[in-house]
Amino acid sequence: MKALMRRFRRSRLAFAGASALLLAASAANAQDLLIRNATVHTATAQGTLRNADVLVAGGTIRAVGSGLAAPAGAQVIDAQGRPLTPALFGGITEIGLEEVSGERSTVDKAQALGAEAKQMTVRPEFDVTLAYNPESVLVPVTRIEGFGWTVLGAGAASGGSIVAGQGGAVRLDGSAEPVGPRVLFVELGGDALGLSGHSRAAQWMILDQLIDEVRGRIPPGSHAALLTPAGRATLAKYLDGGGRVVVGVNRAADIRQLLRWSARHNVRVAVAGGAEAWRVAPQLAAAKVPVFVDPLANLPSDFDQIGATMENAARLRAAGVQVGFSQNGDASHNARKVRQLAGNAVAAGLPWEDGLAGLTRVPAETFGVADRLGTIAPGKRADLVLWSGDPLDVAEVALQVWLDGRAIPMRSRQTELRDRYLRADNGWPRAYPAADAAR
Repeated sequence: MKALMRRFRRSRLAFAGASALLLAASAANAQDLLIRNATVHTATAQGTLRNADVLVAGGTIRAVGSGLAAPAGAQVIDAQGRPLTPALFGGITEIGLEEVSGERSTVDKAQALGAEAKQMTVRPEFDVTLAYNPESVLVPVTRIEGFGWTVLGAGAASGGSIVAGQGGAVRLDGSAEPVGPRVLFVELGGDALGLSGHSRAAQWMILDQLIDEVRGRIPPGSHAALLTPAGRATLAKYLDGGGRVVVGVNRAADIRQLLRWSARHNVRVAVAGGAEAWRVAPQLAAAKVPVFVDPLANLPSDFDQIGATMENAARLRAAGVQVGFSQNGDASHNARKVRQLAGNAVAAGLPWEDGLAGLTRVPAETFGVADRLGTIAPGKRADLVLWSGDPLDVAEVALQVWLDGRAIPMRSRQTELRDRYLRADNGWPRAYPAADAAR
C-alpha cells in the first residue's frame, strides 16, 4: 500500500507539472515552440540526443540539435533533461469504433452480413474507418498517456469470414479522416476455425479461391464465387506488392504457411500476435515481415501458443525482424498499457531503443505513415511527448503531449472523475461539486 501511495504522489506531481506546462502553452502561439535541453529519443538512426533542442514551427519539426535559437514569439520550454519522444503508437485497436464493449450498438469493428442467410460472405471492401468517432471518450483517455495515433483494426465476427475487412491509421487529435493507406485484416489459425468449416486447411483453400476470383479464373457470375465486384476490386489492391495485409496468427506452422502463401502471390503481410513467431524468426526476417507482438502472451493458453515466451520480441529482433507492439484482448480501453508491453519486452532482453522503435518508427513504416509520424526529425509532424522519466517505465507519466505542435489538454473523463471523487466532503458526498452543494 505504501508503494502504491508513493507512486500515486509521484503521478500527482507529474500532473501538476503538466498543468503548468499547459498554462504556459496557452500564452503563446502553440504551433511555434522550442523545447530546450531534452533527452531526445529520435527513433531514427541518430538514436538518443542528450541536452538537445527541438524547434517546431507551423505544426512541423523544423530542426533538431543543440543551441537552437527560438524565433520571435515562439514558446520556449526547458525540458530539464527529461525524455522527449515521438507520440506513441497505441497498437491495433478499436478506439472510436467501440465505446462500451458490452453494448452491441456501440461496437462497429466487425460485420456478419452472411449470418442470417447462413452462408459465407467475404467482404474485403468493408472499411471500419467509415464508422470512426473522433469524439469517443477513449481518445483523450489514451492520448494523455502519450499516445498520438492508432491503427483501427477490422475484426472477424460469427457469420463473417477470415477476411475481416479494412482499417487504417488515425491520429488522436480529434480529426476524423485516416492519415494513411487502408490495411486489410485477415484472421487465421485456431481462433478463426469457426469461420472456415473448423479446418485450418480450409483457410488456405478459401484464400486461394479468392485469389482465383481476382485473377479471373473463377467468373464473377459463378455459383461458387465468394466476392462482390467491389470485393474483387478491393482485394486486387493488396496483391502484387500492393497494400499491407495484417494477419492475426500465432502458431509457427501457420506462420510458415503464411510466408509461402504471401511469397506465391507477392502479398505484403505483417503478423499480429505471433506468439510462436520466434520459432520462424529467420524466415520472417528474410521475407521482411514485421511482427506485432504482445510480450505478456507468455503462457501456453491454447494449442496455437504452446511455444509462447516472454523472450519472443528479443529473439525476433536478434534475428533481424522488425518488432512492433499491440495488445491481445481489450486493446481499445487499455491502449495505454502498450508501453508496459514494450517495457516487459526490454526486461526480457529486447534492446531499449528497439522497444521504443516498436512504439514509434516500426508501426509508422509498416502502416505507410513514416513520412509524417513515428520519428523526431525535420519535416515530420510535431507530435511529441515530454515524459517525467523513462517512457517504458509504467511508474513514469506523460507530462505534456503536443500534436502538430499544439499542447493537448492533459484531461480525460478518467482524470475528471478522479478529481471529482477526491474532493473533500464538507458534509456532502464526495461526488458533489461545490456549486451543487451550495444550492
